[in-house]
Amino acid sequence: MEEEWQWIEDVLSGNKQAYAQIINKYKNPLYATILRMTRNQQDAVDLVQESFIKIYHQLGKFDGKGSFSSWMYRVAINHCMDEFRKKRFKMEQVEVREDDIVDFHHPELIFLKKEKNRQLEKLIGGLPEDERMILLLRYENEQSYSEISECMGLSLATVRNKLHRAKKKLRETIEVEKGGYFHDLSIER
Repeated sequence: MEEEWQWIEDVLSGNKQAYAQIINKYKNPLYATILRMTRNQQDAVDLVQESFIKIYHQLGKFDGKGSFSSWMYRVAINHCMDEFRKKRFKMEQVEVREDDIVDFHHPELIFLKKEKNRQLEKLIGGLPEDERMILLLRYENEQSYSEISECMGLSLATVRNKLHRAKKKLRETIEVEKGGYFHDLSIER
């Protein structure tokens, strides 16, 4: 956080190059979050760029009361939601490319990993947008409940309830569909 404060101070004092440090640190997790919101690669790229522009212009409004990443995600998510309302983005299912992520070279392992991720994306994609967003922020971006609460402008209790409901819906969907990689998750232990 101390490093981020230095970057923010540098940017606010006129050093625009310092903003590149912020972009480099957050571009991949922000892209992953927005891609899962839009399910469209080109829209996600455009929205990430627009979000970083918006974050740059609002950097002076960051008051340091919460974490910078939560504030940044909130600005980006709000921007995306505004764009969704304005343009009514067409939500399309997109195959997330795992080729660059998977280190295993065995073809069967690569296939199994892709299939597992495809099934998980499909399950998560069936959730309401707010529950999907909370799941992604919690498990993909590893944010705490309080960071998610701050980021989404929801109470801590609401975040916990929505996360619980999202996981319950996933379990119910898995139980109905029987089989697949995630069927064991539906069995209460």
